[in-house]
This record gives sequence, structure tokens and C-alpha cells, in this order.
Amino acid sequence: MKRREPIEIFSLSFLDIISCAFGAVVMLILLAKNADQGEYNDAGQVANLVIALDGAEQQLQQLQQALKQSEQALAQAQAQGASNASQQRALEAQVARAKNNVQQLSDAASGLEQSLIERQRAVISAAQAPARDDEVGGIPVDSNYVVFIIDTSGSMKTIWPRVLTTLDEVLNNHPQVTGFQVLSDNGDVLGGSQLGSWRSDSKAQRAGVLRGLQHWSGSSNSSPVEGIAASLKAYARYQGDLALYVFGDDYTGTSYDAALAQINRLNRNHGNQPIARIHGIAFKRHSGASRDMIKFSTLMREVARQNNGTFMGL
Repeated sequence: MKRREPIEIFSLSFLDIISCAFGAVVMLILLAKNADQGEYNDAGQVANLVIALDGAEQQLQQLQQALKQSEQALAQAQAQGASNASQQRALEAQVARAKNNVQQLSDAASGLEQSLIERQRAVISAAQAPARDDEVGGIPVDSNYVVFIIDTSGSMKTIWPRVLTTLDEVLNNHPQVTGFQVLSDNGDVLGGSQLGSWRSDSKAQRAGVLRGLQHWSGSSNSSPVEGIAASLKAYARYQGDLALYVFGDDYTGTSYDAALAQINRLNRNHGNQPIARIHGIAFKRHSGASRDMIKFSTLMREVARQNNGTFMGL
């Protein structure tokens, strides 16, 4: 009788890939957690962590696919009534080890994501302005004039109810102001009002704004720079008593430095002091930290830090 060739599901190179991938992610986590907390203001570190996390998740998906194929091969071997019991036990042991490695890699990726979140929180804490007047939820609410700049792109519309809820919460937590206005990230005013005008603060006005936002489709290019610039140009005369709240989930610009320089130039008076506080609120469309959100967060975290504002990631 011709001897049946053993079924080989795992090769040495496959197991090497699992071990190397897991080891690489573990090294990334150790480096991330042991890094000097004082370096968290480096936006490049946060972006590098996201790239590393994406790589880990891709490796995890590849390993899960390989595991699925191995399990199918095992089921096939069992169905064919493999006569070599030792071969079957070895195959089962390999599948068990692969499952364990996949689980460990999944845990490692989760640890890397947690490290990223901790870095973001550390940067947010470091970005707090030293002098705070009245605060609600860590955001100063001492300005009498408030402008909301909201990304109205398609990606934001997928989480629009959450955006409106957040806006409502900010309005409710904010003391009564002299005037407020709502703009798109391109600088379009809600309801077609003239840029530079104010809405009087009342329950009716706040409710009307929320109703209007439900079906608003202001122009957008997923970049807050234009809306911030338009606001600073139109409302510069309210310096020292003006706050901008920037809501978004993406930044499509190609340069952080150029955008930051433009905003800082417009938001400085003759004494080189900020005209307005600029706060950033970043929205996630799904679990984990997306590359789009990191781009927006990287820009707005630094804008807030340099302009007496606060950055928050939701």
C-alpha cells in the first residue's frame, strides 16, 4: 500500500511570521509605554503609533485568515479519516498554538491602542492653558461671544445625531452669552445669515439652531482652517471675549505647519496675544483611532494649545 503523504498545514516560515509579528507589536508597546511623558507634545509620535496600530491590525487579520484555513484543513483531515493519529495530534497542537498567538497578538494590538489613547490624554492635559477662569468640563466658558465651526462633510453626517447632541450639551453647559453663531468648516453661516452677525442667546434661538442643523448641508472640504480664518476675520473686534469651538473628524490639508501659522497670524492682536480662544472637539466614527481623526486631532490639539483653548476627543 502506498504510504499517504502527511498533510502539512503550518510551515516554519508561517510560524516565524506569527512570532515576528507578535514580537514586533510587543516591542512597540514597550517603547510606547516607556517613552518619556515629556515628549507627548510631539505630534509625530502619535501619528507613528497610529501607523503601527494599523500594521498590527493588518497582521492580525492575516493571521486570523491563516488560522481559518488551518481549521478547515484539520476538519478535512478528520473527515477523510486520517490514519496517522500522531499527525492529527500534531496538527491540533499547531492549531492551538496558532490560536494562542492570534489571541496574544490581538491583546497586544489592544494594548498599543490603549497606549495611543494614553498619549492623547497626556498631550491634552499638557495643552491646558495655565490660567483658567470659569470652566465646565475642563473647557473655559468665560467668553461672551461664541462661534461654532462644524465640519458638514459626508463622514460627519454619518454621526450627525451625536454631533448635534454634543453641540446641545456645550450650549447647555455654557453660561448665557451675549451672542453666538454657527458656521460650516468652509465659513458658511447657518441659515444664510451674514458673516459677522450674531444670534441672540435664548432658548428659542438655541432650539432653532438645533432644528436647522438637522437638515443643514453647508459646503465642506473637511478642513477647519477656512472656517477658523473666516471667523477670526469677521469677529476680530471682539478680541478677548471671543471663543471658537471647532467640531470635526478629518483634516484634508497637506501641511500642519502652514495651517497653524495662518491661524496664529490671524488670531494675534498688536500685543501678540490671542484674539479668541480656540477649542477643538474631535469625533470618532467607529471604535479605535482612525487615521482621519488623528490628522484632525494632531492639528487641532496644537491649535488649541497655542490659542488658550482646550482639545477633546469624543
